[in-house]
Amino acid sequence: MPFYDTIMGSYLLAVLVKLLLAALGGGIIGLEREKHGRPAGLRTHILVTLGACLMMIISEAFALKYAGADANSALRLDPARTAAQIISGIGFLGAGVILKEGISIRGLTTAASLWMVAGLGMAFGMGLFGPAIMGTVIALCSLIFLKKLEPVIKKDRFLFLTVVADRREGLYDEMERVFDQNRLRIADIESDLDLEKNQVRYEFIITQHHRRIGRPLTEQITELESVRRVKFR
Repeated sequence: MPFYDTIMGSYLLAVLVKLLLAALGGGIIGLEREKHGRPAGLRTHILVTLGACLMMIISEAFALKYAGADANSALRLDPARTAAQIISGIGFLGAGVILKEGISIRGLTTAASLWMVAGLGMAFGMGLFGPAIMGTVIALCSLIFLKKLEPVIKKDRFLFLTVVADRREGLYDEMERVFDQNRLRIADIESDLDLEKNQVRYEFIITQHHRRIGRPLTEQITELESVRRVKFR
């Protein structure tokens, strides 16, 4: 496995090529995230790969600079520590792009792509051009082509449903019958009673449906007696 420490006999040229290739690899993946409107897009991915690449070059430079230190020296170098800290540090950046909206969580793929491009930057920084280029191609194919398989894969959908109604007997049983008619399952439920307004509010998490059912279900719920407001997401 070749490590490109110099190119055409020049160390600086090798550093420039590493940085440019790292920016290109991160930019290709970042462009795909940018097209989908993700918070971490083209510029963020480029900066992550460039930063990881530069830190690996610096780590390598420490080892080269102090390679002459003998065993009796107080200086102790471990180039692998830089790589370990890059992996730990990128986790904080990845956590920043993960958003929780109700029962939905967004940003996991973008966080994973940031972690991936950090690895690409480290590989380019070490001069492992072959593995880094292969990793870039595989990651890009995963983001583009595997997404096209999502409509084919059958998976459970989750619907967050809020119902506000005047308090009366039998309302909950009627809503359960509506869910049963649509072959839906209540994954979770929360309710509270407003004694001043004599109103009850239900918050359901509905699952076991393989198509978008929010609007049809809302229309059925609003036909029930005493229902004042229905919201879903």
